[in-house]
Amino acid sequence: MTASRRPMIAGNWKMNGLKTDSRKLASGLARRMKKLKKPAFEMVICPPFPLIGLAGEAIKGSGVKLGAQNCHTAVSGAHTGDTSPELLKNMGCKYVIVGHSERRSDHGEKDTDVKAKAEAAITAGMGAIVCIGETLKQRESGRAMSVNRKQLQGSLPEGANAKNTVIAYEPVWAIGTGKVATPEQAQDIHAVIRTELAKLIGDTEAQKMRILYGGSMKPGNASELLALPDVDGGLIGGAALNADDFWAIAEAAT
Repeated sequence: MTASRRPMIAGNWKMNGLKTDSRKLASGLARRMKKLKKPAFEMVICPPFPLIGLAGEAIKGSGVKLGAQNCHTAVSGAHTGDTSPELLKNMGCKYVIVGHSERRSDHGEKDTDVKAKAEAAITAGMGAIVCIGETLKQRESGRAMSVNRKQLQGSLPEGANAKNTVIAYEPVWAIGTGKVATPEQAQDIHAVIRTELAKLIGDTEAQKMRILYGGSMKPGNASELLALPDVDGGLIGGAALNADDFWAIAEAAT
């Protein structure tokens, strides 16, 4: 993490939370954020779709940003069960997570799908948090770097820049497993991603783009991971469901 890139601490609530506990979680973060005059970090929460309105009201005026976990590529239409980026923007979302490994595995999303969704989010006026990452089998076969390069090449939206796109590296083998990439492993992949970004969008823009780590970041390991030169924040899963833990990670970014 460098001073030129403001760290982002993004919470992916996944399919968790009911109205009461979600309001309490969002309100707890909002109260803490309001006490900071100039937060050193950007905080984003991404609740399940039915809770977006509730969470948005709870964080209004606090500086905590609202995000979504997915979007469709179309503005509107006959797409039962999907949500358009325009509606998400209208609900107050500033970011959309696209290409999460669980979307790729559970719903068969390909790089081309991720790219299209990222472009739709950007067109709607939001930022895209584009996820990439290798499985344990791919890592153990020595393909971690090539897999991440390929996913980045295929998933990066047209016109991507540091203002509209954030990259999230999530080693699939470390999501929800309690396993965490070592600092050396995390930095190595983040450095590869930044080098590849330089080829795709130019070195100047690549140096400004934030790359988040998304594999079981917790209060106990956040400081070490966030101190790495190419780690610019975290895409947090389990720890994002506890206000104290999530806030502790954010404080580690200061």
